[in-house]
Amino acid sequence: MFRRIAAFAALAALPVTARAQDVVDVTENSGDTAWLLTASALVLLMTLPGLGLFYGGLVRSKNFLSVFLQVGAIAAVASTVWIAVGYTLAFGDDSMGGWLGGGQHWMLYNLAAVYPGYEVPESMFVLFQMTFAAITPALMVGAWVDRARFAFVIAFCALWGLIVYAPVAHWVWGGGWLAQMGVLDFAGGLVVHTTAGASALVVALLLGRRQGFPNSPLLPHAPGITMLGAVLLWVGWFGFNGGSALAATGAAANAIINTHVAACVAALVWILIERITFGKPTTVGFATGAVAGLATVTPAAGYISPGAAMLIGVAAAVVCYYAIQLVKQKLKIDDSLDVFAVHGVGGMLGSLAVGLFLSAGFGGAGFDAMGAGSMGAQLGVQALAVAVIAVFSAVASALIAIAINLFVPMRVSEDDELQGLDITSHGERAWEMD
Repeated sequence: MFRRIAAFAALAALPVTARAQDVVDVTENSGDTAWLLTASALVLLMTLPGLGLFYGGLVRSKNFLSVFLQVGAIAAVASTVWIAVGYTLAFGDDSMGGWLGGGQHWMLYNLAAVYPGYEVPESMFVLFQMTFAAITPALMVGAWVDRARFAFVIAFCALWGLIVYAPVAHWVWGGGWLAQMGVLDFAGGLVVHTTAGASALVVALLLGRRQGFPNSPLLPHAPGITMLGAVLLWVGWFGFNGGSALAATGAAANAIINTHVAACVAALVWILIERITFGKPTTVGFATGAVAGLATVTPAAGYISPGAAMLIGVAAAVVCYYAIQLVKQKLKIDDSLDVFAVHGVGGMLGSLAVGLFLSAGFGGAGFDAMGAGSMGAQLGVQALAVAVIAVFSAVASALIAIAINLFVPMRVSEDDELQGLDITSHGERAWEMD
């Protein structure tokens, strides 16, 4: 008995382990956790296979597999980087002046039992945010299809996740300096779409145009596959935006309603523009319009009314449609699958729309409720965030790409591009020989 008492006393005298997950301040809500698990699966569905199919159908058949491989490999490397160090840089404590998160969560060490302010485990929050960190760089694939070297793509996206995505996520979502100014981004118009769009445009410029652009038609080989990818993106976006409420509540339901109706209206307006312009609607047009609506409503989805979401859908179709014409026809920039014109422009437009449709007069959450003060003040901080994030993403991406290009050329050879990346860059020749 004496030995047992002594052993117990010795254990009691040991220092208390400083791991936050051993301390439970708030009760975990199993319903919220189950919803976020589902939402995380839906966002991963957007990437694998949704984005791969959407982009894969838009390229020529000789580059279809290369697109799928790039999307999958980017998701893999981005997820690994996120777990190792990306999460702590984005959501670690704000000990670096609002610019970057602290390092206490590297390798997911020292996670809390419950994420502060919510009723889900912090590990659940990590998982959900990891799916965002995975899809964001994968969006950029559409800008460099047909001509980017695989090794360059992977190296660029790994560094981009640390140098661009993680800091911006901290600025806006992790309590950083933009969050402290009152910037609002419900589900990623700034953190996801503005960063990816601006960065994709820069890389497209650095890579140069594809052979044949803009004089030869580089037509999609399988519009039906693109449509399939678009509807997977559409369904997955319910997790993307609805999950960003971080709870299974009416706020999540409202975000999903707004997401759906914005996509519906944008797709319909897009094919109406095609009908007026070309005489008939197209499958690719419907799919692109839907994605434009989804991207544009994302930063506002949880703050606005369904009526405002409809107006955002109209604006998304009109603005993004003519942004494509400007980038490709006027400026002759070969952003191959319109990443900047759809995701970048859509994300920026939606981020500005937050400042307008947040108003209670439009059925929104209200400026007072969100601590915004007034429409003018909110529009001002939203515009500042758009400008700063777009410029930072563009400059940082250019520096990353140029640095990597010193060691790994960013573009394949002319002969490889002519033959197609499925054969020349990814080993599919062996299959044909068999």
